[in-house]
This record gives sequence, C-alpha cells and structure tokens, in this order.
Amino acid sequence: MTEPVTASDGVLTKPNSDVAVWDGDPGALREPSRRALVQLLRGPYLSAANHSHLWTALLADEDSIRSRLADMFLELVTDEAAQVAFVRNISAEAETPKVLRTATLTFLDTALLLHLRQQLLHDASGGKTIVGADEIADQLQVYRGKDNADPAGFSKRVNSSWQKMVKYGLLATTSTEGRYEVSPVLRLVFGPEEIAAVQQEYRRLAAEARKDSDDGEASERVDAGDEEGE
Repeated sequence: MTEPVTASDGVLTKPNSDVAVWDGDPGALREPSRRALVQLLRGPYLSAANHSHLWTALLADEDSIRSRLADMFLELVTDEAAQVAFVRNISAEAETPKVLRTATLTFLDTALLLHLRQQLLHDASGGKTIVGADEIADQLQVYRGKDNADPAGFSKRVNSSWQKMVKYGLLATTSTEGRYEVSPVLRLVFGPEEIAAVQQEYRRLAAEARKDSDDGEASERVDAGDEEGE
C-alpha cells in the first residue's frame, strides 16, 4: 500500500510519523509541544513552576510554537529568567482580528496590578513574592480620593479587584491562610505607557485627596471661629 502524501506550498511531503499522535495526524509538533501550545491558549499563562514539562517543551520548540501562534494572529511573550510565558493579540499596524477576549479593568484593578508588579520587582531575592489581602488594601488607601466619605464602599471595591486577580490566576493561594503568591507573569504585563498612565492618575487622585482634606480643615477652622464669635 502506498504511503499517503500531502501538499505543502506545492511540494508533496509524507506525514511526519515521528510526531504523529493518532492515525492520519497531519500535525508537525511533538505531543509535549502541542500540550504547551494548548496551555498557552487556555491561559492565563504557562510557567515552569506549575508546568515544568510543558515549559521544557516550549523552549525546545519555541520557534515552531511562535509560528503556529502567528498563524492565529497571536504573539508569544516569554521571560526565561522568571520562566513564564503567555500569549496576546498581535500588535501590528495592519488591521487584524482580535482572537483573545480581553477583560475590562477598572482604575482600581489596574492600580492593584501595578502595585503587585512593583512588589515583584522590589523582591530581589529571586524567590516567591507573597502578599496578604489586608496589607495590600492598606497600601491602596492612597487611591481613595473622593471615596474618603465611604470607606466601606472603597473596601468593597478593593476586595472585588482582589478577587479578579485570583480568578485570572495572577494571585495564587498558598498553604498559609490569607497569604497569596504573586504570579511572576506580572513582570511582563505592563509596558511603560500603562505604568505612566496609572502613575499620572494616582498623582491626580492624591492631589484631590489633599485638596479635600485641606478644604475640610479650613471649614472646621471657620466653624470654630463662628462659635467663638457667638
């Protein structure tokens, strides 16, 4: 029986039996590399810590996996030092379809992400970055701005943002209750433009908070003066 052939760019080739996973399999990637590709598409990221064999497969077949992703208008982002990788919609001048769904983040979501990213960058030990919800909530108080009059409402918003990070896999539970590991993939998520935008908004909110505080103190002084004059 004659072995079947397939046409690729006008050239007849035989199926690659060395990588075939099932009868008639036309794929060109080895099975571990296919599984790495699937994990990247499932998201939110692939890491050596969670998928050591898939990380090894990714490094072994990185060029081929990049090519497969490019066929789907996606690009691979990797950090070999942190041993993490993820995919995102291709950035190109030409109009291309958006394959991956994107989540809309509130300003507080973005501020939390930026703060977690800074925690990662400040951790020079190279180990895991562990944080607690309460300590992060305290540090986010600077973003309250006009929410000063509603601390309970602000706390609810912070908790909602925190739960989003857990849902997206950017915060992982640890063996210690109330402590979470920050995903190293956050080192790659923000670019200079996003960081500058968040910092600018932070400065605006901080200025508003100072103004509100000064106005409140001035009002108290006026009220006290009125009482003394009565």
